[in-house]
Amino acid sequence: MAATPNEARLAVRLRRIAYEAWDRLRNLTTASPARFAVLVFVTLIALFTALFSLPAASATGERIAFADALFTAVSTICVTGLSTLNMYSDFSPLGRVITYIGVNVGALGVLTLASILGLVISKRLGLRAKLIAAGDSNPLRVHGGPVNEGQTVRLGEVGQLLRTVALSTLVIEAGLTVLIYPSLIIGGINPLVALWEAPYYAAMAFTNTGFVPNADGLTPFAQDYYLLTVLMAGVFLGSIGFPVIFTLWRHYWRFRLWSLHAKLTIITTVVLFFAGAGVILLLEYDNPLTFGSMDAWDTTFQAFFLSAMTRSGGFSVINIGDLNGATLIVGSMLMFVGGGSASTAGGIKVTTLAVLALAVFSEAKGRPSVQAFGRRIPSDVQRVALSVVAWGATIVAISTVTISRITDAPIEHVLFDVVSAFATVGLSTGLTAELPEAAKYVMAATMFMGRIGTVTLAAAVAASSRSQLYALPVERPIVG
Repeated sequence: MAATPNEARLAVRLRRIAYEAWDRLRNLTTASPARFAVLVFVTLIALFTALFSLPAASATGERIAFADALFTAVSTICVTGLSTLNMYSDFSPLGRVITYIGVNVGALGVLTLASILGLVISKRLGLRAKLIAAGDSNPLRVHGGPVNEGQTVRLGEVGQLLRTVALSTLVIEAGLTVLIYPSLIIGGINPLVALWEAPYYAAMAFTNTGFVPNADGLTPFAQDYYLLTVLMAGVFLGSIGFPVIFTLWRHYWRFRLWSLHAKLTIITTVVLFFAGAGVILLLEYDNPLTFGSMDAWDTTFQAFFLSAMTRSGGFSVINIGDLNGATLIVGSMLMFVGGGSASTAGGIKVTTLAVLALAVFSEAKGRPSVQAFGRRIPSDVQRVALSVVAWGATIVAISTVTISRITDAPIEHVLFDVVSAFATVGLSTGLTAELPEAAKYVMAATMFMGRIGTVTLAAAVAASSRSQLYALPVERPIVG
């Protein structure tokens, strides 16, 4: 039966509407890498929320609540490690496999992953793909303003960087798996079960997530310093960032040839690792609930382990809720800083802290510019660093006040869990598992904003960059 003229016109109109909608969506996703990142992260979270909602993903065979499914999906894709459920007893083997896949997808960064797939398919990267990948390796590239020539990875090197990302992820996780497997066997884990738990631990360490594949977590391995050291090494490699791994791969230990970004990342990470361990040791050595019952060696090692995990690792062999209030505040400060840029870690990033510290030092010395290792750090980088801290502090403050009002929990516990969510760490005082539904949504939003990055978020909501062709008169307000 032939269509009537009205039906034909309606079909043409519907096709035109569909094409226009597709064009709008394409323009939204391709006009800015930052907006594309937000859209893909939202899509992935929606997909994994649906997967976690499957009855087959639940240990009981029944659908879990939507708030819990959404929270778990956000925590998985944002490689946070916080959970409102027990990841072992409340999820089936299928649910744990979904978690394993999700953290690896989230850790690589959807932009980098998309570029890797494009590279594999087309054998080369086009300009747009290189811009997107470069935006993921350096958040400054998502802005429409000038790009400094000394940035971490140049466009011509992006293809090589992506190969480094893919290979380093496979090699590091495989190496960690090989190192972890014997320790699990010695610890009494069934060899067949260890074939699953070893790569799971390896992925959770390198992605800085912190989920555990067994009921007791790391508690049975609290005295296994070999396993804990391997996990710390995996967390460190994941937290320094792919651009730093790329630099180390090219120049090995020739420090003079390292980029400024690599130097600042490694030095700041090491300083915070030792400083954090020292402060934690000082505050907790006499706490009978944590380190007080341990000997000197155990106390020292566990202080270093906790310092490493607060940088975004998320593993723990002690009850975080038993820490002193002062230690929780110090842990919150370490978590807020986080790891390296373009890494699996969260936080404001160690280079942000380093740039601001150098700016303060230069101001105290009366220097006209911020300098480090014979290089001048331009003012736009300093402004971005300051913006990142301001945005991060604002997000943490709003979330802390909101959840504190909802739960009436101790403020130090609320602050610790909120910073852990923002910095995608995964450590918890126990508060997260007891959150009411409204607070779960607030915490999930905090994880999302922390993972996509405050710089990317700011660039995504900006309609466009505008150049100003005139300068206003100068007037200096009183500061301080």
